[in-house]
Amino acid sequence: MAGSTDWFRDSFRTEYEKQNAAIGRFNLAIFGKTGVGKSTLINAIFGEEVARTGIGEPVTRGSHLYLDKIGHLGIVDTQGLEVGKDNKAILSDLDKAMTQMRRLPLSEQIHVAWYCLRGMDRRFEEAEADFIRRLDDMGLPVIVVLTQVPMRNGHYHPDAVLLAEQIIAKRLPIVAERPFMTYAKADEFAGQPAYGLKELLDATFRVAPEGVHGALVSAQEIDHARKAQEANKYITTAAASAAAAAATPIPFSSAALLVPIQLAMMSRIAQIYKIKFERAALMAIASTTAATQLGRATFTSLIKLVPGAGTVVGGVIGAGVASTFTYAMGQAWLTLCERVVKGKLGTAGTVMDNEQIHQVFMEEFRKRIKMGPKALRTGSQPDPNLLDSRKLG
Repeated sequence: MAGSTDWFRDSFRTEYEKQNAAIGRFNLAIFGKTGVGKSTLINAIFGEEVARTGIGEPVTRGSHLYLDKIGHLGIVDTQGLEVGKDNKAILSDLDKAMTQMRRLPLSEQIHVAWYCLRGMDRRFEEAEADFIRRLDDMGLPVIVVLTQVPMRNGHYHPDAVLLAEQIIAKRLPIVAERPFMTYAKADEFAGQPAYGLKELLDATFRVAPEGVHGALVSAQEIDHARKAQEANKYITTAAASAAAAAATPIPFSSAALLVPIQLAMMSRIAQIYKIKFERAALMAIASTTAATQLGRATFTSLIKLVPGAGTVVGGVIGAGVASTFTYAMGQAWLTLCERVVKGKLGTAGTVMDNEQIHQVFMEEFRKRIKMGPKALRTGSQPDPNLLDSRKLG
């Protein structure tokens, strides 16, 4: 048993690292004067511990711009220089960095800039407008964010509205041609809820290169619908891959050939939900018991639940059974990951509740399996005919 568990963990780690590399990184440059609430804004969207006290690594030699890498997110910020006082030096460093980064893979480039102003500051200086124009000249999409803007009864504070009107009058090359109003962290004493974060995130998605959308989905923590959508896309891909692998029916004794596809799928979804390897591996073992006999025991016990599997044990596995099985595993794992990250299950004290995890996974798996090929045909599959019920078995 221990050897099987070691095999599973090693295999899961390999796939986890592959998916980590495949997702890449979204890099955000954030500018604004000290005290505007940049760290609070970043933490609100990307997680409480993202905006760290560390200064990361310089983006180029001798640069005052530093890149912090946190999972699938990179934050480019200034250190030792003050926006508003040292604009020339900051822009010079950024221009050099942008020139060098264009030769690098997409995940090593800067993708979007947020320029933050405190919404109640009332003044927008010409030097700030020039700074934004220079960012645009370098090819960076610029989103202007007004932070800490009070709202009451659906109305923004008048001072912030006036500031926004000043910025709009400049006709700057900014996303949506207007600032985005935000209040990043709720103030319970003042009765001020957080707002504006989803709108800011949506704007960031609109202008970020499509090739880093997966990284941005994984990095952000406020839009779980996007995470589920991204996970479902990968489940669909994995189900199609399983069908292709069994297009020429494979002997049941070779069923473990499908396990890498399923491990890659589970690893990808764990990455999307920012579940670290150790926890994800324990969840995978607890939910599927796939650690036994190189995955074959799991396949044997679960595949009997697939409609159309019939006498497949001891016989062959066709495309429909392989795909339905993989799809149901993916949906069950997705539900499990969602519940764990929302704190709805997964721990008993400080120890993971393996029995509870297994129970939730199996309940979801059986539910999806009962839906059979219908779920696949309505689950955004690229080729519905591939999974026609007549081709099962």
